[in-house]
Amino acid sequence: MPDLIPGPISGVRVGIDVGGTKTHLRAVAGPRLLADQVYSSVGWIPADFRRAAGFLAGLIARAVPGVVPAAVAVGAHGCDSAEDGAALGRALEALVGGPCLVLNDAELLAPAVGLGDGIGLVAGTGSVAVGRDAAGRPVYVGGWGWLFGDEGSAPGLIREAARASLAARDRGEEPDLLAALLLAAYRVSEVTDLPDAMAAQAGAREWGERASLVFEALDGGSSVAEAVIEDAAEALSRLVVQVAARGVDASGVAVGGGVILNQPRLYDAFVRRLGAALPGTAVHRLTVPPVQGALVIAERMTLGGLQAEAA
Repeated sequence: MPDLIPGPISGVRVGIDVGGTKTHLRAVAGPRLLADQVYSSVGWIPADFRRAAGFLAGLIARAVPGVVPAAVAVGAHGCDSAEDGAALGRALEALVGGPCLVLNDAELLAPAVGLGDGIGLVAGTGSVAVGRDAAGRPVYVGGWGWLFGDEGSAPGLIREAARASLAARDRGEEPDLLAALLLAAYRVSEVTDLPDAMAAQAGAREWGERASLVFEALDGGSSVAEAVIEDAAEALSRLVVQVAARGVDASGVAVGGGVILNQPRLYDAFVRRLGAALPGTAVHRLTVPPVQGALVIAERMTLGGLQAEAA
């Protein structure tokens, strides 16, 4: 049984974490767990507000049929601006009949680890850092997607691994273990064939599924893989530094996402580099599902909090 949020609130509160591959919904009434379900995120298109709202409303109806929630809080992959979140929130409210708040999924991390304020960093299917400035305005850094950014994410790592292998080739170096693993995975014989092979299988999921090759090469002693991981850690640290530079409290950083949480070498490199850039910042590793942060936010909504965010 997952830990529930204590409190006297009797209305049904719904928290949803929409990730790039799966969506986690929990619903509670007071301390009682009503639903705890994980669904596929196939069909989630955040840019289409009506379709995205329908996706979420359908999940809520399945989990707590016939209920008008007292509050719904959603952390959504791909909602990278306050305007997008507000538009989706309004569309969802029209369908479920109760107050809804839609944020970027990284905003679930700080409340999930018990931080009142702070920065959330996700490195999984994508990568982004978010926080709120002193006026309560959201600050988003990164989250550009697998083609242009998302350094430190699963697809970002495999993209940079190919780039690093090509750069090593241009320096006249023999292919090392990382290049060998990439060549075998894409069934090509030359490093220069990788761009076309990867373009033929392009996409966040398609590239991200092979991210483990970078860590396999790292464990096997690949110096190119080590450089890729160090560069990824530096890029993730830079996301947090940029959020802090825009007036966000950086005393605490909550870290989540399948890649960084499941790969200690990347996590440790990130902590080391962030410590050098922002001494005194405490890094909190996510140990509960991010949806727990959505439930914390939903409870704040029922208590009259987050008015500026919901407006």
